[in-house]
Amino acid sequence: MEMSHNPIRHLQYLRQSLSQDSKPIGCFLSAGCPLSVEMEDGKWPLIPDVKNLSAYINRELEANQSYKTLLVELKKAERNHENIEDVLSFIRGLLEVARGGTVRGLTEHELIALDELVCKKIGEKINVLLPDIETPYHRLAKWIKSIERKLPVEIFTTNYDLLMEQSLDSLEVPYFDGFVGSRRSFFDLKAIEENLIPTHWSRLWKVHGSINWYSEKKRDRINVYRSSEVKEEVSRLIYPSHLKYDESRKMPYIALIDQLGRFIREKSSFLILSGYSFNDGHLNGTIVNALRSNPTAMVLALMYGEYEEDGKLRYPKAYELAENQHNLNVWTFDKAIIGTNIGKWVVPENQEAPDADIAGFVEGVGAPQSLYRHIKLGDFSKFTEFLKRAIGRHEEIRHEQ
Repeated sequence: MEMSHNPIRHLQYLRQSLSQDSKPIGCFLSAGCPLSVEMEDGKWPLIPDVKNLSAYINRELEANQSYKTLLVELKKAERNHENIEDVLSFIRGLLEVARGGTVRGLTEHELIALDELVCKKIGEKINVLLPDIETPYHRLAKWIKSIERKLPVEIFTTNYDLLMEQSLDSLEVPYFDGFVGSRRSFFDLKAIEENLIPTHWSRLWKVHGSINWYSEKKRDRINVYRSSEVKEEVSRLIYPSHLKYDESRKMPYIALIDQLGRFIREKSSFLILSGYSFNDGHLNGTIVNALRSNPTAMVLALMYGEYEEDGKLRYPKAYELAENQHNLNVWTFDKAIIGTNIGKWVVPENQEAPDADIAGFVEGVGAPQSLYRHIKLGDFSKFTEFLKRAIGRHEEIRHEQ
């Protein structure tokens, strides 16, 4: 008999977990999240997904001879030219062995120039403003601001854009992102490692860098800075892989990846992943290793779409990890892996009717009498709507206590 999961019970558990003010709670936002921002006809998406961003970069640089050579070598190495993060990682891998020489027909100077050019083109494409409406990012920021907590909410993101910063700033939510100072904010490693941050500040950890990060060489040391606006004349610090070729890139990346592992290792930590497809092996390893060392932790991956697409598993790596790690749960629209057990979302026949804030997220499938349901929190917009409704519920409970 096929196993099933009760969507009402698990949504109630999720809401209860999010309302616990003394529990370490974090949100992990990845590439799929900007796609949930509603736009005017012809202007969607606000920021393209990795595949379409990569296609844009390839078109922009199709006349660049060095880039043409790079793509030829990329294909020889059986790397994916339709993934700009793979392209950047390949460039930096070549730089590791090109010091003062040439590798695969490209000089060290050409590789450095390509790295800077690709990052510049990425910055030009994703340096956008949120529309002047309530977006999923605003709802997340409002939830963070509205709930009084003993422990701050921590936001991790692999995205290089400034959408989360815009929403937090617009709602005047105080947060710390690893940088201090006002004129030329600098990276403060000690504040991160020793948690020397006001408890009422939320945390924003950009584990793959940002389009407003840059480096400067001062004497014999390279320092990392963050500007309030995107600078055009500097090389942006964007690093989608753990492969780095200088200390300026290595130091922020390792510190922030370590912070992700530290967070998951905290007692009873709860991390929700949104828009993440589990295609980053280094991040996967960080998450799973931390979960293995802390059985009290829980990571919930909210995936967009159904369990299968065109007869194939949609997120095979996520499923493989969840089937072997009891405290990594994966929810798709029609199925979930919970406690290593896969099953459809099914409402039991004797299930009591839930309150409206839960019922609104349990969608029927098929005939009206069908017990099968869909849970679409894998849509970042739906998830933040769930958070928005939880604000009022949390306030009611707090006033009753």
